[in-house]
Amino acid sequence: MKKKWLSVLLCTSMTAALLAGCGGGSGDSAQAPAAEEPAAETPAAEEPAAEAPAAEESAAASDEEAEIYMFISSPEYADAINTLIEEYKTVAPNVTINYETTQNDYPTLLKAKLNSGEVPEIFSSTSGKEIDVYKEYSYDLTGQPLESTMQPAVASMMASPEDGSGLYGIAIKGNYFGMIYNKAIFEECGITEFPSTVSEMEAACEKISAAGYKPFTTGYNEWWVFKHVGQHFVNAAAQNAGITTAELVAKFEKGEAKVSDYPELYNNFFNFIDLTVKYGDDKPLETALDGELSAFGTGKAAMVVGQGAWVEADLLAIDPDLQIGFNGYPVTDDAAQCQVIGGSDQALRISKDSAVLQPTLDFVNWWYTSDYGKAWFTDVAGVVPPVVSDAESTFEVVKQGDALSAEKGAADLSICYSTDSWHQTFGEIMQSYISGSVDKDGACAQIEEQWAAIDGAN
Repeated sequence: MKKKWLSVLLCTSMTAALLAGCGGGSGDSAQAPAAEEPAAETPAAEEPAAEAPAAEESAAASDEEAEIYMFISSPEYADAINTLIEEYKTVAPNVTINYETTQNDYPTLLKAKLNSGEVPEIFSSTSGKEIDVYKEYSYDLTGQPLESTMQPAVASMMASPEDGSGLYGIAIKGNYFGMIYNKAIFEECGITEFPSTVSEMEAACEKISAAGYKPFTTGYNEWWVFKHVGQHFVNAAAQNAGITTAELVAKFEKGEAKVSDYPELYNNFFNFIDLTVKYGDDKPLETALDGELSAFGTGKAAMVVGQGAWVEADLLAIDPDLQIGFNGYPVTDDAAQCQVIGGSDQALRISKDSAVLQPTLDFVNWWYTSDYGKAWFTDVAGVVPPVVSDAESTFEVVKQGDALSAEKGAADLSICYSTDSWHQTFGEIMQSYISGSVDKDGACAQIEEQWAAIDGAN
């Protein structure tokens, strides 16, 4: 597949202006940060976390100079995080945060850094199953000030899946996953309600295409889009089999399940991918996030595949009058199973052996406990807050996600039952399927084999 680096670096200093981040993850790298040497004198991770001073006070009072290396995925939040770092500079002027972000190949790049001893002060992983994958590198945040403001549902995804203990990460956001669509195009095409079944979606695509619009823009250049889509069908397969999603994923990991055993996966998921290719971008494997933003924001496409609240600000920057709708994926012919998915899918980890552990803890505590930091989630990033907050989002995806989850319930965040190493492989298999280099049965065989090989041992 085409490997596209989406990288942003921000080095803050007292005398230098902040570098502008990439909008919506579509920018290129400014430069590579200097690798930090492994520290010989490491603050003891065993010290009681509760003894750490309150972040805003300690950071403001400290004259200690520190460099924090932050290497995370999710370039769609680059501008928002740049703004966060700029604000923190007013609190801790002697702290420099070197921020780098990428999406494609992130798991591979992170593991290369860890294996070489270059452990970032802050790095990211999927929450849930991956908490234990990187646990040996991660500081247990139990007892830190941020624990008191974190949403309990978020905190539960940051605990060790093995024994339920610890707090091994924070989240940039809670989240909603579903389909973003253009209400104005749907209305013009005579579609009064979002299609909630497989057959209704096929009929809607025919109407939209006949009106001269592309029904979909897909972003299939990027592997992570497939995990966002696929989890909706995994949930339906589990529900119709009478088991939990976690149990279904475990069956695949143990090599005890076949994709063909579940029509929601073997038929409906692959049929949906085929439908999006038929009615989507001219070159789906060459279309990344920036292409999706352009196609949808300029009114050429009616639906965006694999995205969520994180793209809304960039879409409105293209067209402030865009009428954004949000709903679940139609996964079967049961309309009740067309649900949004809610939860916190990403964990930001703190290196327990960092030479600048305390300044790093000060930063993340400030992020989660200060008035600015708590407001940042809704006012700047436009996400579902992972902290307890009375703030109301102005973003349509969040507001409609709240309403839909209250009305129909939110489906399971099933991507957290697998690692990103598996998700990346899954995305690459699906890219091969779209390119025609492997047929459906061949893709299913690879999915089964790799699911067990990659996550079966974890």
